[in-house]
Amino acid sequence: MANPSTPTDPSLNTPYNDPTATLLSTSCLDFLLIELVPMAYRITSDLAAREEEWMRGSSSLNPRSDDSGSTAGNVGRIGDVGGVGGAVGGTVDEEEAREAVFHRLETLGYRVGLGVVERFSRDKPRPTTPLDIIKFLCKDLWTLLFRKQIDNLKTNHRGIYVLTDNSFKPLSRMSFDTKKFDQLPAQAAAAMGDTVAGLGKDANYIARVQPFLYFPAGVIRGSLAALGIQATVQAESSGPPNATFQIRTVGAKP
Repeated sequence: MANPSTPTDPSLNTPYNDPTATLLSTSCLDFLLIELVPMAYRITSDLAAREEEWMRGSSSLNPRSDDSGSTAGNVGRIGDVGGVGGAVGGTVDEEEAREAVFHRLETLGYRVGLGVVERFSRDKPRPTTPLDIIKFLCKDLWTLLFRKQIDNLKTNHRGIYVLTDNSFKPLSRMSFDTKKFDQLPAQAAAAMGDTVAGLGKDANYIARVQPFLYFPAGVIRGSLAALGIQATVQAESSGPPNATFQIRTVGAKP
């Protein structure tokens, strides 16, 4: 019996296929992104509840710790955030919850980005220049993850790149009842900053979309790190399915 060909066999004319690779449906990533944001908010709420319970236990052991008791009550309000990532109450605690969700999802995306690049570029030459790396991200990697290329790429040639996807897959099937949250536009705008200020009832709509961009932003940052570029990635949307990712490399000049 002939020995099976190996990746280094010069007679092998076809690309090497990993026999241990597991094939998944292309819809798996879509389902994952749908569930990630509610999961992150649930975890944040559960951790806040545990912290509140611990602080209540501490205050019962030390009756003089009145401040701890009040703080515990405030922390417990994080549970009001909800599982859809965006119905906000405009409190400081909600902002803390949003930051916790951002850190969790962005970190998960970062790890995925590292792994995807290592896997995808295993049998292909890696780009070396920063512009070639960004093009690799916009074409090859984006097609692998979202089955399409980036629609628009802009750069100032000083380390800042703006990637625009006019039909970003994770946002393409989203819909919200903006009338239901019409009483909270001011709080949503304050929580999100100037990017949604003055948008009226649409402000909360955009604020609720934002958490779904945290994971893809982490994937971009992780992919760039795997290719040797340290950068920060800021994601925003002017309204689904549009998504914009601003990449600012270390040492970039405006």
